[in-house]
Amino acid sequence: MSTRNLKPRWRATAAALAASAALLASVPAMAQQQVPQDLTTIPPVPTDYQPQRTPWGDPDLRGIWPINDQAELPVNRPEQYGNRFFKTEEEMAKEAERAQELETRYEREEQEDSIGTGHWIEYLAGQRRTSMLVDPASGQLPAMTPEAQKLYEAGRSSWTPNTHYNWVTDFDSWDRCISRGFPASMLPFRYNNGIRIFQSPGYVTIHLEMLGTRVIPVAGQNQQWPQAVEAWLGDSRGRWEGNTLVIETTNLKTGDSATQDMHARNGSPLNMATRGVPPYNTIPTSAQAKVVERLTMTGPDTITYEMTYSDPEVFTAPWTVRFDWTRDQEYEFFEYACHEGNVQVRNYITASRAGRLEELSAEQLSEESGGH
Repeated sequence: MSTRNLKPRWRATAAALAASAALLASVPAMAQQQVPQDLTTIPPVPTDYQPQRTPWGDPDLRGIWPINDQAELPVNRPEQYGNRFFKTEEEMAKEAERAQELETRYEREEQEDSIGTGHWIEYLAGQRRTSMLVDPASGQLPAMTPEAQKLYEAGRSSWTPNTHYNWVTDFDSWDRCISRGFPASMLPFRYNNGIRIFQSPGYVTIHLEMLGTRVIPVAGQNQQWPQAVEAWLGDSRGRWEGNTLVIETTNLKTGDSATQDMHARNGSPLNMATRGVPPYNTIPTSAQAKVVERLTMTGPDTITYEMTYSDPEVFTAPWTVRFDWTRDQEYEFFEYACHEGNVQVRNYITASRAGRLEELSAEQLSEESGGH
């Protein structure tokens, strides 16, 4: 992965958490409905906001929608939250204490001129939700099918333990600066979380700051690609249901991470650079994989993003995540110069081969000396 973009962009601050604690008292009633009195329930997405229209009459989603503020939100719900979709006020207060400690550490690093990755990867704390998952209600991803589980466990990437690196087939698509996988590309990462939406008559374009631009036909252009045609981000087709943009994506790059054929490797649908997902980036993808996204403006500067993933050959049930995008027209996109600075693949292979040669030499010396 690239380490070229080192500018810090967000921070977990006590001030941010204090603001979030007061948020419910200050935001409009529509937004307050998102945190119900019963924390084990999650309200439906509000649909009563009337967004502005484009010159050709579609709901206007154009703008910059970074999701840095969602980077601390895990996909799977941590066990301590039980069956709750939302944290308690006491839990939020403890997070405020933790954020204050982080803020103090950041200030000390700045004073000592010892800034490291703590400033490169900085998250905006204060999330009231306990996880992205809204279905299953358990907050846990469904189990994989037995065959998919075997492929997952046999998969190889730079994230798997005890892997010998011989060639590019031992690395995932993100290691190789090709793709983060899909729908992984739409979830918050450790950095480069910018999303920009463009619209023109008949099209919506979603530009991702890290590895990917999606040009999505709308207005009835629903002729799906032939099944044999695949893409890392799939074939996306959009339609308007009221003020909600619904996008259905099929024809995703199929494959797994266990194969020795580099052309048969997929991009994992979930990437471990998003919090709370299975490790290793080795989840397979079948030809039945399908993604349905719903983008609904719930306020002048908020989009609720909901995404359902189904692949019956891999997961035993579909699953759905939901989180909010917040408009920030001041957010700056930075080039994700991945290939230009990516020495990782060559270095992993070189170091892995050298290590094995050293082990072999040590064994030979031991044999020649009679084991003494």
